[in-house]
Amino acid sequence: MKFRDRLKQDIIIFDGAMGTQIQALNPTEEEWDGKLGCSEVLNLTAPDKIQKIHEDYYEAGSDVVETNTFGANEIVLAEYELQDRAREINRVAAQIARKAADNYSNSKPRFIAGSMGPGTRLITLNQTDFPTMYHSYSEQAKGLIEGEVDLFIIETCQDLLQIKTALLAVRDAMAEMNYDVPIIVSVTVETTGTLLVGSEMSAVLAALEPFKIDVLGMNCATGPKHMRPYIRQIC
Repeated sequence: MKFRDRLKQDIIIFDGAMGTQIQALNPTEEEWDGKLGCSEVLNLTAPDKIQKIHEDYYEAGSDVVETNTFGANEIVLAEYELQDRAREINRVAAQIARKAADNYSNSKPRFIAGSMGPGTRLITLNQTDFPTMYHSYSEQAKGLIEGEVDLFIIETCQDLLQIKTALLAVRDAMAEMNYDVPIIVSVTVETTGTLLVGSEMSAVLAALEPFKIDVLGMNCATGPKHMRPYIRQIC
């Protein structure tokens, strides 16, 4: 079963947090490889531990797990001098998640989502520019495609320009590599009722409608109670 077919069904359960689970496994100094705080390096140094996290979520009933790649774009990895290994890290992360999915796909299909976070620099705040961000996401997307993800999730988005750049990079990468999987975009709304850079939900909906993404949702920030009005607006 392809994930696009699974989307037609009522309930799909995703996994939970990755970072807290990584900390609970107490990676060694050797596994951090001098890159303390860079969870993505553990895909290379401690793949068994990352696979165990995925498998625990499948064991708990998840239909989908996200790859350990939230910060695996070039812009973020450059802070750890790992930007040249971005594509490799994403490919390996997807392969780790695929192994876990294969181990738990006997009774029902399991899927892996290529996680793409917002990064640490936004175009709207003049912290980076379009070409830099586009290339950063492009290399990440290509690595995730090489690892054969079932979908992309561009998540915890705070800036419409960041979302559009990531979408263009993912779509171009899929076209170049003859790959076609669904795309989820998940924004994060502050207590002000807007994205970090000030965009209201109505602006988000209007700006993203032409991209014809498969799923639009929300995550993080204020918590479920305060997110309800904006979820209704999306619906």
